[in-house]
Amino acid sequence: MQHRRFCEAEGREIPYEEVGRGWELPDGQLVPLTDQDLERLPLATRHVVEVLGFVPGQDIDPILYSRPYYVGPASPPAERPYALLVEALARTGQVGVCKVAVRTRERIALLRPRHGMLILQTLLWQDELRDPGDLAPCAPVTEGELELAEVLMRECTGVEVDQLRDEYRHALEQLVAAKVSGGQLAAPPGPGPAVDLMAALQESVRAARAHQGG
Repeated sequence: MQHRRFCEAEGREIPYEEVGRGWELPDGQLVPLTDQDLERLPLATRHVVEVLGFVPGQDIDPILYSRPYYVGPASPPAERPYALLVEALARTGQVGVCKVAVRTRERIALLRPRHGMLILQTLLWQDELRDPGDLAPCAPVTEGELELAEVLMRECTGVEVDQLRDEYRHALEQLVAAKVSGGQLAAPPGPGPAVDLMAALQESVRAARAHQGG
């Protein structure tokens, strides 16, 4: 397989040496930007993580989370300050808010502890979030439905996320095995009929209590 760059306006394939970056101005003018231009950007975060301050971890909305990276001390003299920061963050429940350059772009990020190490959790900028204004509003619920849902949530506690299985990968492995052996994969069950919400909640509560021996 090959990745081809095709220009519909000119009706031709564009060689790699003709591909570049640019910034479009409001009037439509395109300002070309080279790798050398980007290297000269006056960013303090190009080579260091700039810590701006510390906040409680729960104050950061998880919707902003982008990618996590493990980070470690760059040299032996940095090991003790690194360990001190890991322990202080773990003890206080705080996270460090910082800026860092990732692939020439400046990102906002968090420094948070995990298993005795630091995680650099990059975040989305606010203007990268989708505006939820076009989503449908929540449907109204009754007090009885809400109380029953709360009971169900109390009954269904103790989920160990690290023990959950990737069902898609498991099904894919079964499909590959069936193709290799010449067998057939069982058809997945179809969607069930629409059910009454209260009846479904009540049945779920009964099943949860029975599973827990209640």
